[in-house]
Amino acid sequence: MSYTRLLYHIIFRTKYSEQTINKAHADDLYRYIWGIIKSKKGILYRINGMPDHLHLFVQLPPSMSVSDFVRDVKGGSSKWLMGNPLFPGFRGWASEYAAISYSERDREMIVNYIIRQREHHQTESFQSEITRIFNENGLTDEQVSFFFREPT
Repeated sequence: MSYTRLLYHIIFRTKYSEQTINKAHADDLYRYIWGIIKSKKGILYRINGMPDHLHLFVQLPPSMSVSDFVRDVKGGSSKWLMGNPLFPGFRGWASEYAAISYSERDREMIVNYIIRQREHHQTESFQSEITRIFNENGLTDEQVSFFFREPT
């Protein structure tokens, strides 16, 4: 029998970084995304976010690519959000995302980081957060710029 443990910290933002994920109803969105993840045979360890972006820490099944997983989560949740009056003004997710792999020994650290999103963002902007995370993981400032590019 083969065994895999594919753990990813996935980050994506709203289109144009609009602040359309309201705190009062964010848990509804998180439950909906959890349902998508379960239907894909993934495991959600933690989800949290801010009005303009989300962080997920997930384990993917070996049969699913990261890009297919993110497409399904963003596509399904976008359709749900656009049809939900609790999220007025939501116009979709930005096309880019970040997916950084971690080992089991990092799981608690990443889960705790995601739990403390509101605390982090009292002193750090989202762009600063992404720049720091990318730099810590060997990604370049050019890749940070690509993450924040807007559709033309």
